Amino acid sequence: MHKKTMFAAVFAVASTLVCPATMATGLTAEDAVKIQYTSDPNISPDGKWVAYTVARNDLEKDTRRNQVWIAATDGSAELPMSGDDYSASRPRWSPDGKYLAFLAAKGKDEESQVWLLDRRGGEARQYTHVKQGVDGFAWSPDGTKMLLTITDARPEPEKIDGEDKPTPWVIDRLQFKEDGVGYLDRYRQHIYVYGGEGEPVQVTFGDFDDSSPVWSPDGKWIAFTSNRTEEPDSNTNSDIWVVSGVVDKGVKPTADSHPLRQVTTNPGPDHSPAWSPDGKWIAYASVVDLSKIWYATNHLAVSPAEGGEARVLTKDYDRTIHSPSFAPDGKSVYAVSEDDGRMPLISVDVKSGKIKRVVDDQSATYEFDAHAKGPVALVRATPSQPDAVYVLRKGKLERLSHQNDSLLANVTLASVKELKFPSADGTTVEAFFYFPPGYEEGKRYPTILRPHGGPVAQHDAGFYTEAQVLASEGYVIIAPNPRGSSGYGEDFSAVLFANWGVKDFEDVSAAVDYAIDQGFADPDRLGVGGWSYGGILTNYVITKSTRFKAAISGASEVLYRANYGHDIYQKLWEAELGLPWETPEAWERISPFNDIGKVTTPTLVIGGKEDWNVPIQNSEQLYLGLRRRGIDTLLVVYPGETHSILRPSFVLDRYARYIDWYGRYLK
Repeated sequence: MHKKTMFAAVFAVASTLVCPATMATGLTAEDAVKIQYTSDPNISPDGKWVAYTVARNDLEKDTRRNQVWIAATDGSAELPMSGDDYSASRPRWSPDGKYLAFLAAKGKDEESQVWLLDRRGGEARQYTHVKQGVDGFAWSPDGTKMLLTITDARPEPEKIDGEDKPTPWVIDRLQFKEDGVGYLDRYRQHIYVYGGEGEPVQVTFGDFDDSSPVWSPDGKWIAFTSNRTEEPDSNTNSDIWVVSGVVDKGVKPTADSHPLRQVTTNPGPDHSPAWSPDGKWIAYASVVDLSKIWYATNHLAVSPAEGGEARVLTKDYDRTIHSPSFAPDGKSVYAVSEDDGRMPLISVDVKSGKIKRVVDDQSATYEFDAHAKGPVALVRATPSQPDAVYVLRKGKLERLSHQNDSLLANVTLASVKELKFPSADGTTVEAFFYFPPGYEEGKRYPTILRPHGGPVAQHDAGFYTEAQVLASEGYVIIAPNPRGSSGYGEDFSAVLFANWGVKDFEDVSAAVDYAIDQGFADPDRLGVGGWSYGGILTNYVITKSTRFKAAISGASEVLYRANYGHDIYQKLWEAELGLPWETPEAWERISPFNDIGKVTTPTLVIGGKEDWNVPIQNSEQLYLGLRRRGIDTLLVVYPGETHSILRPSFVLDRYARYIDWYGRYLK
């Protein structure tokens, strides 16, 4: 302990992100459910407006809705553009700026379709009439047509007394289930071109799924992502492909009439294509080290649109990137990066690979849209501000959306510090520490460790609602980024390969030790809990340590061999641990279930009934093991919920149970 204290003085780097106000009225669970989140910004062709989606909880109808809004880039106005009685998303301006298109499903039994709003006024009109609905769309550069992503139509079910007759699932795929979808069949997502009349024209075919389609600048070609290997379910490969976007009226389209051009041949995942302004290059995200599976860095690469030798531009930048998009001059590529607990917007020079941080403050940028004349619209968050739309012009940021201002006006948020400290082997680790409103220096507080999901993810410098709610109850919250986390380099992440619960356990333990050494955590009132891999790491913590007085294991896994063929990860399980009947020792060595006999911590076990990402079976096994041993425990299962708990009443219920469980044992 003394050695850690000495190193902490050398390695600790603190930057206060939010200052506590005088009055200590924190964010309540009821407040948290009312927070609205923005996403998917799109700048109008004249650069004067940004369209975006606002997600909110409809507490009265107990559902979650999306609404399309627009905001003036000069900050003078913000307006809702779609109704609040249905969900609308993915707003996109027509190239001439006259229309705003979006996806919406109106009516109880309607499928999602493209709708058009005329800027001159009037109600939105339905643009597509696809029986099975539309998954996504994009305007062609000249605005005369759209590309649509549509999933193959299923046969009409037989009716009995007006109700659909149930039929058995007949499964022949290797990857046969997906969370939020259910059992998988051979009905695939393909790309279509639609000109506003008649039927959409299919341009991609086969027993493959096609996604992320984008038009070339001249409107003649469509680039997209697809895994077209012999057995797509057996690997993580995906490549960038190009197909003609030109369709001949009256000619029945076939795979032969729309041949594909393969742009990339990397055996790992290549995805998220973006055309250069001159149409000669395609930028994309690429995983080049296939052996490291999900621990590998997603690099930025460019390839000739005609195919040929690709160049990885970020080989020396050991950080994952997302959502590449060429700058208007074509000389650089914008992307979002994960970097040491932050998510800066970066630009990468196409020739030199030189990286510039366009937005590099104590924040997290999640999405962006760059306009031809220079301004960039961003969705970003800070520890004191939930996701909101900003405009970046000549290096200056201005917030455009204000959905949460009135809600947060009378709330004193937790103050947040970003701190670094050494782990047991000397590795520098980082965490975000949330201090309750009214925090007093020199006083020790009950403290809750909240590891993130993943494991390849990170706590970032955005708005962490859960931490704010718990901090408002008088707790210090530790949000650590242990090894396995993204944002700290490939080696930092890949330490967890086939060795879960070792180095990450050491790192989160070091975070707690550091908080105790610094004098703000009460060693006799420690709690732990998380969701998904955060729940899995919680299981490791309570099987390896007895110092925690309360735990919450949310949507976790515990007996890994029992998940083979039951969860959705068989490809990754096999790559990391081998086939369970051939290498059972690898699976059993890291299964927390085998150490349930060591647990002394009262543990709330919680999950969604329809979760096929981390099936509820795991929570049931953990609960029964603890219950059988006489450990204070409770199992809470949310009906109809998948891996993400979305029903507003359940979101509120989960917060209430967190507060009750921790309060019962830590206060």
